[in-house]
Amino acid sequence: MHSLTDGGQMAVTGVQFQPLVDALRDVVLGQQIIQADETPVQMLMPGTKKTHSSYIWSYATSQFSDAAAVVHDFSPSRAGEHARNFLNDWKDKLVCDDCVGYKASFELDVTEIG
Repeated sequence: MHSLTDGGQMAVTGVQFQPLVDALRDVVLGQQIIQADETPVQMLMPGTKKTHSSYIWSYATSQFSDAAAVVHDFSPSRAGEHARNFLNDWKDKLVCDDCVGYKASFELDVTEIG
């Protein structure tokens, strides 16, 4: 449900963006080559007034793809399970750095080309 804020701007919830995120994910995972990278972000721990490192994992089509798409996936850690959960059963070529988080995918028939 949309609602207007006091400033006249429309407030939109994250749930309303989920169909767009799902469509972008389908486009990216429909490619034979995906580029991936993870970026640390500081997240405030509820009730502690302290931050800890969380990660935004970014997955993009390659420069050779007809489709230009990027999808971001937030996770509380850099563990490989997060990349594996996003990639699911995708088994093509992944351009990435040497982050240990991608290693679980390489053991499941994803080819590292980065």
